[in-house]
Amino acid sequence: MNATDLPTPERLPTPERLPADRRAEDRAPRPRPPRSCRRPGRSAVVRFLAAVLAALSVLCAHTAGAPPAHAEDVRDRQWGLDAVSARDAWNTTRGEGITVAVLDTGVDADHPDLRGRVLEGRDLVGFGAGPGDRHWARHGTAMAGIIAGRGHGPGDGLGVLGVAPEARILPVRVLLEDGDPQRKKAREERGGALAEGIRWAADNGADVINLSLGDDSASAHPDPAEDAAVRYALDKGAVVVASAGNGGEDGDRVSYPAAYPGVIAVTAVGRDGNRAPFSTRRWYATVSAPGDDVIITYPDREYYEGWGTSAAAAFVSGCVALVRAAHPDLGPAQVKELIARTARDTPPGGRSDELGTGIVNPAAAIELGANVEPRGQRPVAEPYPEEYFGSGPAPEPGGGLVAPVAAVAGLLLVLCAALLFRGTRPFRRSGGPGVG
Repeated sequence: MNATDLPTPERLPTPERLPADRRAEDRAPRPRPPRSCRRPGRSAVVRFLAAVLAALSVLCAHTAGAPPAHAEDVRDRQWGLDAVSARDAWNTTRGEGITVAVLDTGVDADHPDLRGRVLEGRDLVGFGAGPGDRHWARHGTAMAGIIAGRGHGPGDGLGVLGVAPEARILPVRVLLEDGDPQRKKAREERGGALAEGIRWAADNGADVINLSLGDDSASAHPDPAEDAAVRYALDKGAVVVASAGNGGEDGDRVSYPAAYPGVIAVTAVGRDGNRAPFSTRRWYATVSAPGDDVIITYPDREYYEGWGTSAAAAFVSGCVALVRAAHPDLGPAQVKELIARTARDTPPGGRSDELGTGIVNPAAAIELGANVEPRGQRPVAEPYPEEYFGSGPAPEPGGGLVAPVAAVAGLLLVLCAALLFRGTRPFRRSGGPGVG
């Protein structure tokens, strides 16, 4: 995978996951510097032009009401916190005691908005840019800020505030930024880093695992090691959240790890609550969250506007952290069900491939969770069939009579269905076509 560079203020290429045997693209929040944001790392000429543009933007702010995006006013532009009703959930918890693993390009533990929130993690790439380099920990720091940013300054009143500002971040570096010169090497030599990282996070205290990354290239297919790692994490009690993909304008191809069983797959919405055009539409969508014009943190200490289902996944990981803090005994499957059942603005029919069951609402999930009896994690759906990988489901013990009994039952069901069909007529829902 590679991470987002900032050569221009336009929408930029996303980070990508780098498996050894195929091209894999990460679902990054593609950053746009806000109107008066200083451009990082440019020549003297470009810095001069940036200063001119900043001055013009200040002038525009007086005439068009567009405030500059500095640390003191980024809170006013964090529309996503209101969209997910985070402040309502904070009446119960702010995520204390919960660890969210961020499997990404690394996290800047010294960022003022993340101070004291980042635990010692692990680097599973082992080379590439390091702390202080231009192409290090940009995407991962952005995701960590959305999840657990605490702000800085007097009373922590400046900078970015995350959805779960008292949660802890466990950084696991499994990919390199897009502009890293060693990205190709990482793709060839560290293809198994994601699966290894998921297992390591589960073994090292992660309550939530955030995967703001994915492979939705034309050659994408389920990977046995990744699928097994997700199952392992779920069995260990970790909730796994992944971005649904940014292929909404490019074929809506299936994205992994979002499509693995048991994962909370997240699509993106804009300020109006409608699906963002880039957000992939597929059967695995669980819920949606803010993913356009989202304020993000970078190691350069500047703030940018990002877009992508990566950001949406980070919002949901923060929401899951709140739910887990309020109800620590609920299993991953129970948490996923709560998140799905309590989403707001539910599409007609109960769900859609565009939005899942609607926009995540942690306050409602916390309230409903008080009535849920904790139970252990049950096995998720069966693995993908042998045409993709693996040996398929194991036979049931003493299953010699299962097939004949199932055949007889199936025949009876077919006969009943035929009789019922003769007495029914097709119907059409009012209000246009149904939602898939």
